[in-house]
Amino acid sequence: MATVLTARRGLVDDGRVDEPERTRPDPEVEPRAKRRTFTAEYKARILAEYDAAGHGEKGAILRRERLYSAHLVEWRRARDQGVAEALSKPRGRPAADPRDKEIEQLRARLARQDRELEASRRVMDIMGKANALLEALSESIPEITRESSPKENG
Repeated sequence: MATVLTARRGLVDDGRVDEPERTRPDPEVEPRAKRRTFTAEYKARILAEYDAAGHGEKGAILRRERLYSAHLVEWRRARDQGVAEALSKPRGRPAADPRDKEIEQLRARLARQDRELEASRRVMDIMGKANALLEALSESIPEITRESSPKENG
């Protein structure tokens, strides 16, 4: 049973805090955490600083950088195995080879030149046919003989 409070001037309060059609997000659910990534320079700098630190300072470094000792163990293991590229290994897709871009540009240029060459050949073919047609027409027209120039009285 809902209690309805009536205030002066005819105002009614049914006890609802929010409109029923709107849902509020659950305040207990936190957004998904995002993984941190560390550069090779950062890893090398932190390892050097941690290794040079005294006994009481190591925990302070971990707290300051918000790292776990497992991070350092993994980074040190990779470093000690001689895998320098493991520290600097880029994540994600490898970068495109610039030669591939150049090859694509050259192929596009070749295709464009092939189209231009084909158009030039068609123009030459049409010009040759037009020339042959004009020659055939000129041969079929009877030659007009010039009337001889005034005869010399002689």
